[in-house]
Amino acid sequence: MKNMFQLTVFIPCFFLSGCLFQNAEKDHPISTQNPIEIVAPAPEGGGWDKTARAMQKVLNGNGIITQPIKVVNKLGGGGEVGWKYLKKHDGRALGINSSLLITNHLLGQSKLTFSDFTPIAILATEWQTVAVAKNSNLKNAEELMKKLKKRPNSIKIGVAPGLGNDDQLAFVQAAKVYHVDPAKLNFRIYESVGDVTHALLTKKIDVATMAVSEASRPYHDGKINILAVTSSKRLKGLKNVPTWKEQGVNIVFPHWRGVMGPPNMSEKEIAYWNQKIRIMVNTKEWKAILKNNDWNDFYKDSEEARVFLEEQNNQYETLMKSAD
Repeated sequence: MKNMFQLTVFIPCFFLSGCLFQNAEKDHPISTQNPIEIVAPAPEGGGWDKTARAMQKVLNGNGIITQPIKVVNKLGGGGEVGWKYLKKHDGRALGINSSLLITNHLLGQSKLTFSDFTPIAILATEWQTVAVAKNSNLKNAEELMKKLKKRPNSIKIGVAPGLGNDDQLAFVQAAKVYHVDPAKLNFRIYESVGDVTHALLTKKIDVATMAVSEASRPYHDGKINILAVTSSKRLKGLKNVPTWKEQGVNIVFPHWRGVMGPPNMSEKEIAYWNQKIRIMVNTKEWKAILKNNDWNDFYKDSEEARVFLEEQNNQYETLMKSAD
């Protein structure tokens, strides 16, 4: 009789727990039927990919999200292929973005705009560099600018994955300040930063403009020299590299990366991601990733990111008109 009583108690509880689980699944703001995807619209190893994998590591590794997260690399079109892929998904997918999302449209290279997506967060900034091969005749940024002022088209400048990103615009701003005509600069476009670095080492280009995180390894491996950084003061990991300001070019130019969702996300989905990412950026693991990559915290939630993107759109539009 005792065993029968236990059984009758157990059976209703079993069904009750099943109902609770089903209700929890139903009330969950994003689909739990498949893994979450974070789209990196570029090859592995670049800044977009590193940002996506950092999110994956901290969100899953710290149990902030228990649902599996996978990073999906979609290459091509300076981010276009990856962002089109994201646009077809639901709130289960996010995509890494940067200024290229804005400037591709301003350049007429894409119909996509930042307003075609749901802003989720701005995550971090880092600084830009100008690099040359180790055996280059160019020894500092001032010498580079003097040569460009005489003959703006004489120096081949490598950039990836397309014109209009912060790599290019940081260089454009430096040229403007030094009274070099940005419209006459000789930019060469590559698919990835790895391709730019290879082109630099094989002398297909003279100069490369890239983020600090992308230039640090070949610099410390003794393969390249960094002529300047866009920070206001020298960086800890690059103590021997002067800023642009030290070399007579008065600019400070941060490079940001963020994350966005597909269009028409619900308020519950946005609130879900705001909560999860806010927790993520406050973990010691995330802060260690920022430090190790020479990134700076620049967290903005969904609403702050929306305002920021509108401001950036106006700023880049002004800057790019000078490069036409």
